[in-house]
This record gives sequence, structure tokens and C-alpha cells, in this order.
Amino acid sequence: MSNRTGTYIAFHANGKKEPTESDIRYFNLLKAWRVRDDNDFTFVNSHEKTAAICDRSCRETITRHLKSRLLRSKNMILIIGNTTREDTDWAPFEIRYAVDECKIPIIAAYTNYTRIQAPQLLESLWPSPLAERITAGSAHIIHIPFKREPLQDAVGQFTHNNYPKGGALGVYSREAYASWGVQIAA
Repeated sequence: MSNRTGTYIAFHANGKKEPTESDIRYFNLLKAWRVRDDNDFTFVNSHEKTAAICDRSCRETITRHLKSRLLRSKNMILIIGNTTREDTDWAPFEIRYAVDECKIPIIAAYTNYTRIQAPQLLESLWPSPLAERITAGSAHIIHIPFKREPLQDAVGQFTHNNYPKGGALGVYSREAYASWGVQIAA
């Protein structure tokens, strides 16, 4: 697999085109953080490394493009919101292919949380393919809040050559959260 420098981003669009009605708003926020001049949040967006996919493209064409993007990725950010578990289309496919074929770590970024210390308590938010791979121990996952600092650290650190510690239930330490200004009760 050549040129594995990208970060693949998966989310549940919930069949919505309006960015404020689905988790695409978090994808757009990631892109906005990346282009701001006043911070050092950087990543190579795997979605920009191949040709754009038209909404009207056939499923076979979309699948081929997504596989190509995943194969060129060093890791995957999976944005997990309140409706991600309901996705039966692209996010489940992306999770299966990322873990089973590409062997890349997943950065599970939970919306509406400031820290993640016990990811098993968030199981009700997991799409089935993610839950299955966590149970089987076949995935390498760091569970984090959807916040700039932990995302920046995870994207820069975890790759197909450097998996998160903790197997499928990896988390950041209390010290890491403290360095980002997040206090954790004892």
C-alpha cells in the first residue's frame, strides 16, 4: 500500500444534505480547523487525495473510491454522534474495510463529551461493525472526545505502524487530559 499519509474521516450523514442536520458539520469543523492560520492542527484529508464522488454515482463507483481512499490512509477518524449507531450504509462499510482490510487504527471521536475514560460505557452509541470488532479485539481504537487537542494528538500519533495502547478500548491518560486543560475528578 503506497502513500499511506492520509486521515480518512467517517461520519453518519443521516441522509441529510443540510450540514447542520447531520454529523457532516463535524467533518466541516475538522476542515476549518485545518485551514486556520492561528493553530497547528494539520492532517492530510484522504477525501482530497482522490477524485470527488458525485452524489448520483452508482454504489459500485462510490465503493471503489472509498476503498481507494481508505487504502491510502494511515488512520481513520470515526465521528460518533447520537445517530451513528443507526447508520446501515457507508459508515459500517468504512469501519469494516478500515479494520479488516486496511488494518488502520480508528480514532473514535465522540461528540457531546469533554473526556472519555471508560469507552465501554458508550457502547450504546457504537455502530454494529464497530461493536463487533471491539468485542472480537480485532480493532485498534483510541476513544476520545471530539475536541481539537485530542484529535490533533491522535491523528499525529496513531497510524498503521503505531497503534493506540489498550487494544480496542484505548483511552488517553488523566495527565494527557490535564495537559489539554480538562480536569478529571479523582
